[in-house]
Amino acid sequence: MLISSQASQDGWQASLELGFESGPLGTKLKKNQHRGPLQVQKALYPEGPATCHVVVLHPPGGIAAGDSLSVRVSLGGGSRALLTTPGANKWYRSTGAVAHQRQCFALAADAVLEWLPRENILFDGSNIAMDLDIELADGARYFGWEVVCFGRRASGETWRSGTFATRTCVRRAGRFLWSEVGRVDAGSGFAESPMGLAGRSVSGTFLVGGVDADDELLRSCRVQISRAPALTGVTRLPGMLIVRYLGDSCEEVLDYFTVLWTLLRPALAAKPACAPRVWAC
Repeated sequence: MLISSQASQDGWQASLELGFESGPLGTKLKKNQHRGPLQVQKALYPEGPATCHVVVLHPPGGIAAGDSLSVRVSLGGGSRALLTTPGANKWYRSTGAVAHQRQCFALAADAVLEWLPRENILFDGSNIAMDLDIELADGARYFGWEVVCFGRRASGETWRSGTFATRTCVRRAGRFLWSEVGRVDAGSGFAESPMGLAGRSVSGTFLVGGVDADDELLRSCRVQISRAPALTGVTRLPGMLIVRYLGDSCEEVLDYFTVLWTLLRPALAAKPACAPRVWAC
């Protein structure tokens, strides 16, 4: 269903609502409603009917000052969905207005959601706020990563001015599993501080929620650290596995996270990894 919209004076107000349900023929995309330049084309099934693959599209390719992107995804009991994006999100320079991204994922019992997007590229002068809320019922599992590139390294541009605010909450049956809030100013010394980027330009976080990784799986994940010469770490908490990356390469962090996803998916979601087709494009 398409709801027409125009850009407001403050920027694009775009939203996407997706709903997945499991039935005798597998997982189906039952709800697909969008407003503004945020949409999906069709459901794909490269690994069979049980898991629905969807590519989230943002046709403008860039997010400007005052833009607001809202993505809401719900999964019915036992359904499985994998969402990705065809390219990087580019966050443009702002004269002051903040660009927002809000994502809300709600998973019913025994559902599995994988949110595996490309990186976010922060242009110098960008002002950004990102919110992520994940609500898990008992038995639901979430795999998702976020990669942020501070500046355009290939063009020789660093992130010298601007602000970046982030908030992430993961709940299971209404109780917090993980909560993280941060706000940084490019001019605060964040880029060089050992408590910030420590001179690096790319940060990544991979969250696996609703699971309890055993010792053997944790060791296997930590062995993979040698594949990434950057600063990396794997932390286990009750109901959560958290992977961090700090380096200088978007390709490296996405390769590293993909290796871990390939390892974790069969162990925690009982299915071998199947890369989205758009990754091969």
